[in-house]
Amino acid sequence: MNILVCDDDKEIVEAIEIYLQQEGYQVFRAYDGEDALKILKEEEIHLLIIDVMMPKLDGIRATLKIREESSIPIIILSAKSEDTDKILGLNVGADDYITKPFNPLELVARVKSQLRRYTKLGNAAENGQAVYQVGGLAINDELKEVTVDGEIVKLTPIEYNILLLLMKNQGKVFSINQIYENIWNEDAIGADNTVAVHIRHIREKIEINPKEPRYLKVVWGVGYKIDKN
Repeated sequence: MNILVCDDDKEIVEAIEIYLQQEGYQVFRAYDGEDALKILKEEEIHLLIIDVMMPKLDGIRATLKIREESSIPIIILSAKSEDTDKILGLNVGADDYITKPFNPLELVARVKSQLRRYTKLGNAAENGQAVYQVGGLAINDELKEVTVDGEIVKLTPIEYNILLLLMKNQGKVFSINQIYENIWNEDAIGADNTVAVHIRHIREKIEINPKEPRYLKVVWGVGYKIDKN
């Protein structure tokens, strides 16, 4: 697996590279967003770790550009712990974030988690049932393809897995904590904003009018569900 690490602090890039190489990953280095975009075009990269604050092209704007063409997992590094920075990163399409200073072992664990989720997009569905449908919304879990009224919709791996969880359990309401624990495989601590951002992205992609959703419904005070057909 090839991982691109992008940070203008060369010592941080080197430290991350050491830990990732110990896990058997091939690491590519970039020191600003423009470098990262260039490497992504030239190499087959499976995951990107990118800092928010950088010269030339910062991590937020770089993520926006990458999401125009690619759905690879993106983990944002931020020197700030405020929720606003985390939510901004998720809003522009990042899959996860980690705050500096970080525990390298936690970063490695998050990398592994994202790559597992991403590579699952090649496995067949459970129980031999590969297609889940409600109205005009369908997921083909063998092809890892989402369509709305026959049109293909591009989702990130996390968006796909949240939607798949709800589609497999039509009519069942999942709380924010249940969604987080199912998708991220870790305890839901402060998960509200993270899940809410991804739910909003899914709605923007699958609903004609996200404010009056046909498919992904909120049950106030409880959670989210996909209504049965």
